Amino acid sequence: MGIKSLEIVISGVGGQGNVRGAQMLGAAAVKAGFMVRVSDVFGIAQRGGPVLSHVRIGEVYGTMVSAHSADVVVGLEPMEALRAVSAFLKPGGTVAMSTRPIYPVEVNTGKAAYPKMEAILEAIRVATSRIITLDATEVAQSAGIPMAANVVMLGVIAGTGILPFSADYLREAVREYIPRSIEENMVAFESGLKIGESYMNPRT
Repeated sequence: MGIKSLEIVISGVGGQGNVRGAQMLGAAAVKAGFMVRVSDVFGIAQRGGPVLSHVRIGEVYGTMVSAHSADVVVGLEPMEALRAVSAFLKPGGTVAMSTRPIYPVEVNTGKAAYPKMEAILEAIRVATSRIITLDATEVAQSAGIPMAANVVMLGVIAGTGILPFSADYLREAVREYIPRSIEENMVAFESGLKIGESYMNPRT
């Protein structure tokens, strides 16, 4: 099937759809004939707290991606993306990050400052130059379903060609896991797919 394994970490905060996104990605890989292990790690508060989802595709053992061995980090929130990159991304790996921040309580109450986006990107560039950035929530809103940022990001990584299976398997998984508002979700997925493709095949 072309690869022995593909290690993916999806990062964000509770309520963004990390877990559902990981489930859909895992289901797509299974449909494509791969062995898959999926696990989730929650912060102190499930809604609003950090969430990490580990998706291990292929010949792997154990449920968690090891330090600095992820091929891909998908970030639904910028600071959580940076944390995941720092802990898990292998040198030269791929990062797909939504640039819309979700401010924690400490920032909203003035007890802490949120880093500027350029500072976050500069820190990520230390690990890799393969960075795809977009406002996934804005893309989802344009598709008519603001809560589908996770579906947009699945489309993005499918568009990069890094997944060892066709995007059709992900389309099928999205239809199965989110049967309501399926038309809007498919528009969100296809929009993300085009963004991923444009990063891998930029027009000169």
